[in-house]
Amino acid sequence: MRVSALARSLAGTGWPESTRAFGGALRRCVSRRSADGLLLVGTEQYEPWHLAAHLDAEAGLSGVSGLSPTLLRHRVPDGSPAHLAHGVGRLAQARRGATVLIVALATAEGPLLERVHDARRSGATVLALDTGDHDLASLAHERLTVPDAAEEPFALVQHLVSTAAGTRSCFPRLPFLAHLATSPLADW
Repeated sequence: MRVSALARSLAGTGWPESTRAFGGALRRCVSRRSADGLLLVGTEQYEPWHLAAHLDAEAGLSGVSGLSPTLLRHRVPDGSPAHLAHGVGRLAQARRGATVLIVALATAEGPLLERVHDARRSGATVLALDTGDHDLASLAHERLTVPDAAEEPFALVQHLVSTAAGTRSCFPRLPFLAHLATSPLADW
């Protein structure tokens, strides 16, 4: 029942196709022979730790190890575990072969945009998942916009993207997505 309800609610919206295309672009970037890691970064106000966890899970399920991201944080608390201890300064090391995925629920700040722009000039591929940030539009090689989204629909789109990146089609995992769509946001 939940699966068919989710499928009906998404039918005709374009979201399955859009997220499948964006997820496919992400998968291609991290799977190519010259791939050199996935750097995942958010804004100072929005840290995409949840997407990082789902991409890491998809890396294991799909066998595409490049989907396992390095989460870059604006503030790294003292004593953070090694996998959570990377600051946005790491963008300065991004070169050809690296993929930078920037996730912005609101407008990205100038200093972050400058770092992402520098990474692009150094050869990194930039993907953006955002709510309509015009500055990101000019930086991104690939972009998925969730216009004027609140946090909950934005989180659902991240689930769709991570699933699409891990599979050739997101429909084999519709039961899992249906569960996510009906779960309280706090459980995500």
